[in-house]
Amino acid sequence: MRDRIGIKPLYYAHLPNGQLIFGSELKAVMHSPAVSRDLEPRAIEDYFTFGYIPEPRSIYRAVKKLEPGTYIRAKRGQSFPMPVRYWDVPLEAASKPELSLDDTCEELREQLKAAVDRRLVADVPLGAFLSGGIDSSAVVAMMRELETDSVLTCSIGFNEKRYDESKYADMVANAKKTNHKSEKVEAGDYGLLEKLVSLYDEPYADSSAIPTYRVCELARKHVTVALSGDGGDENYIGYRRYNLFSMEEKLRSIFPNWFRKPVFGFLGDRYPKLDWAPRVFRGKTTFQSLARSSADAYLHGVSIFPDEGRDWLFSDSFKTELQGYKSTEVFARHLRGKKFDDPLRMVQYLDFKTYLPGDILTKVDRASMAHSLEVRVPFLDHNYVSWTAGLPTSMKLKGGNGKRVLKEALRPLLPDEVLFRSKMGFAVPLDMWFRGSLQERMTEVLEGPVISESGIFNPSSLQAISKDHRSGRRNYSAVLWALLMFEGFMNNVDGTCG
Repeated sequence: MRDRIGIKPLYYAHLPNGQLIFGSELKAVMHSPAVSRDLEPRAIEDYFTFGYIPEPRSIYRAVKKLEPGTYIRAKRGQSFPMPVRYWDVPLEAASKPELSLDDTCEELREQLKAAVDRRLVADVPLGAFLSGGIDSSAVVAMMRELETDSVLTCSIGFNEKRYDESKYADMVANAKKTNHKSEKVEAGDYGLLEKLVSLYDEPYADSSAIPTYRVCELARKHVTVALSGDGGDENYIGYRRYNLFSMEEKLRSIFPNWFRKPVFGFLGDRYPKLDWAPRVFRGKTTFQSLARSSADAYLHGVSIFPDEGRDWLFSDSFKTELQGYKSTEVFARHLRGKKFDDPLRMVQYLDFKTYLPGDILTKVDRASMAHSLEVRVPFLDHNYVSWTAGLPTSMKLKGGNGKRVLKEALRPLLPDEVLFRSKMGFAVPLDMWFRGSLQERMTEVLEGPVISESGIFNPSSLQAISKDHRSGRRNYSAVLWALLMFEGFMNNVDGTCG
């Protein structure tokens, strides 16, 4: 059985002799010589779409990942064990009447305080991550409301100013009088590349794994258990992409599909890709999204490389192995039989099913386990998730601003400079690295035998990606990082695709 949200992973394989083997790490399952090392082509397509491999696939054809909220039912003589769902995120429709903002804020504080309180039970030293963002600050504020003793907080900052949130973490730490520990990460802190490859067992391309590893390393020097703010964006429509999707959805509702697909599709094909230009002039992605259905448009927006990019990246022989498979099937499978009263609830649901367990929770699990640190996630308490899911969308996103009710609820507890600043995210300066200190490594990877002789990629596309990124004409940093991590994985396995 896997937990309802997917905080902890579970891999399993059904062997030809009828045995069922499973473990919380892929390497534990692959320890068995009876498990085939053949790679799964569809997982590679998914990886270069999402930057991770969504459940239920793993990079190996013979191994599956159990989805959140399911358990395995295995019977003697059954050809394959069946995953059975026992819980799902109740996001199809709001279940609560729209109360006043003040009443909802009061209830939110009580619900979140209860979720935090349930995670403070420990007989070992306990603290919290504090990035300076709203979610981690909310958790710390609730800990302070509940605890009489000092709360220990940990944060990682960057020497590169545009990525550094440490002043906001310091602001919260001072306001809540925590015992705050912080460290700075150099802008060139990519020495973890090899370690990340071994930690994640399969290709994983979220570069924020680097600061996550570092903050877990820092926290473990002082505590054994740490609380994190993960899940706040999914619960409260906090990502910027939700607002963009909402604006595009309004346009999609105005123009019928017979008009949108040919007209905006034509504009998307013809409009140049202007990564270097001010945002107002970068309309290509928007036109391409408007030509798609709601779910496909959201996938297009979150992909590290869109459909046409992957079609260009992959070799003809690899595309033959895919047999027409596209990653759009990931979202389509989750939405079958579902009806949402609001498109924003639909994309929240999709993130709970894919991005949250496949990326965010995977990142934290591997980084924390590498340091024997237990991370607890109050925002993902299943009772709390159900409560927030019942709130109407208007309580979460209004006037282009996400987390509306969360911010208002926290105003008595946290500084406005923290609550109402622009979202930064836990990012690293990939674009700078690949035009500077990582440029030589990038060239080695793209021209080296692991990538060039894998049969998966189109050599001319790899050359163009490298050239265009170095020149500044295009920003391919996410794809280049994905290729680096994929090459690292391939260097450490003995597998074939097909």
